[in-house]
Amino acid sequence: MVDLVQLHVEHPAGARDRWGTVFRPILIIPQAILVGGPLFGWGRFRTGVLGMVALACAFLDWFAIVFTGRSIGGLQPLKRLYLGWRTRVMAYACFLRDEYPPFGDGPYPARIELPDEPEHRDRTSVGLRLFLLIPHLVVLFGLLIVQLFISIVAWFSIAFTRRLNDSLWRFTCDVINYALRVEAYALLIHDQFPSFSLASEMHDEQKLATQS
Repeated sequence: MVDLVQLHVEHPAGARDRWGTVFRPILIIPQAILVGGPLFGWGRFRTGVLGMVALACAFLDWFAIVFTGRSIGGLQPLKRLYLGWRTRVMAYACFLRDEYPPFGDGPYPARIELPDEPEHRDRTSVGLRLFLLIPHLVVLFGLLIVQLFISIVAWFSIAFTRRLNDSLWRFTCDVINYALRVEAYALLIHDQFPSFSLASEMHDEQKLATQS
């Protein structure tokens, strides 16, 4: 089964941005306030202001789909905007890219591929969504603990050598992809149960970077 949500990130070429990496924990704060931090957080910093709005939209959609079989028109674009913006911020915060992400929508060498809204919603799946998410949240919690240490290693590696090991870079890609996959399912973007596979397909951008 191919997951409906896919992360695409261009592998950075050449030496990495040392000083941008050193100050990244500070530079990311304005973005984190809006769309949440990359790994852990507290209060509104877990999802950010826009993330809280997206969660409220998902809550309203949950009632609409369960009782009518249809989502509320106009809510999906906001949730998709949040996930797209959060994707760019997570790629920057976790050292996949060095370019500062735009506020809102805009071009960036990291993007998320989301499916179109289903024509027919699975009311049973939506009604049980919170329970269906539990095993994924348990797995994701463990992955994020590991990723926290990987990010610390990445910070030191780029700050002192301006390099990041390809294996660490790809592991981070896979963890972020998994996290976004679970979040899209939680926000009722689609109804296909996400896979537990961590290793995602190597995207075209990554293939080209590997071959060059």
